[in-house]
Amino acid sequence: MARGPLAGPSAAPDFVPPYTVRKNKGRLNSVRPRNCAGTLYARLSCGKPRHDHCLYMSFSQRIRFCSGSDGVRIAYAVSGRGAPLMKAGNWLTHLELDPTSLFWGHWLKELSASYRLVRYDERCCGLSDWNAEEVSFEAWVRDLETVVDAAGLDRFPLLGVSKGGPLALAYAVRHPERVSRLVLYGAYTRGRDKRAATPQQREEAELMVKLAEIGWDREDPAFRQVFAMQFLPQGTPEQHRSFSEVKRISASPENAARIMRASGQVDVRSLAPDVRCPTLVIHARHDLRAPIEEGRQLAGMIPGARFVLLESRNHILMENEPAWPRFLAELRAFLGEADAEGTPQTREGAFARLSAREQVVVDLIAQGLDNAQIAARLDLSEKTVRNRITGIFAKLEVENRAQAIVRARDAGFGRQHRP
Repeated sequence: MARGPLAGPSAAPDFVPPYTVRKNKGRLNSVRPRNCAGTLYARLSCGKPRHDHCLYMSFSQRIRFCSGSDGVRIAYAVSGRGAPLMKAGNWLTHLELDPTSLFWGHWLKELSASYRLVRYDERCCGLSDWNAEEVSFEAWVRDLETVVDAAGLDRFPLLGVSKGGPLALAYAVRHPERVSRLVLYGAYTRGRDKRAATPQQREEAELMVKLAEIGWDREDPAFRQVFAMQFLPQGTPEQHRSFSEVKRISASPENAARIMRASGQVDVRSLAPDVRCPTLVIHARHDLRAPIEEGRQLAGMIPGARFVLLESRNHILMENEPAWPRFLAELRAFLGEADAEGTPQTREGAFARLSAREQVVVDLIAQGLDNAQIAARLDLSEKTVRNRITGIFAKLEVENRAQAIVRARDAGFGRQHRP
């Protein structure tokens, strides 16, 4: 399949999505761009001015379309600069609305600040075609292949979140020459139906699909609230409303149910041992959507995979929880070990001598955290942190913490949550 450039004017016609954006209190307030390329200015708000949980931002992205092997049109977006990072499709995204949502906005902002992020809406949701005949794991893998080629990516790190995890894993096995590193967060080897071991678990899985079929597009968010509480159990009411509204807009009840049924049948246990690239598996300890046992099993089946456990109940990490900056630090350290071609990526001066783990510590120091806070974030003792910092200071040739912070920030560390 021919590969296209990442920049330049879009050849795709303007696309009018099948939704109506509301502007009521507690709802989505959005100004849609005139075409599919440009900067999106939008706000998700509880209706009260200057509240910390109200997000206002500008997010620059270019949205394009490509056609899958069966003719289904897939929408993809490119944002940010730097080395590429490909994100596999996951459940019910929306390229236009996700950057301003209260549950995906911080993800896209931070990833786009560090990388040239490529992401897409899977078939039957968001800006992609809603009338695809086939919704299956194989179709999702083919769509990922199509987007990678359309975006012109040759060799790149691949991020799989939730359902995107097994999808990214399958792609990495089929195309080992193209995936330099694999990051799997909140992922699993088996879908909900495959891991259901009792009649009650099978009934629960079917009940979730029925909830989508019956109540997905209702004005009353009660049905969708069940999903919000599973994805964001530690979320605020405003975050739950944001989740409910964006998900309602992202797919029809029929498509939401079709995607859920196909997701439930996913099983990549036979593929996991064939992954050949460096892999980082990150999982929240009390994830309600993807049990921690799935994360452990996934890491255990992939040769040489590193497993990082986060203290959270959320399936989608929120910006205001301690697990979020640790996720970013682990991700950046892991991807910082290699560039898109799989060769070592150096930092200027003394920072090039730091190990990936030491760079995680430096990033937290640059954020202004003290030793006790760093120990809590990394699940280490304060003594271990103190010893590592002593070694870091020696490598950086600095005498104290203040000097280390200045040098680290000048080198690009500590962008997240600086006091």
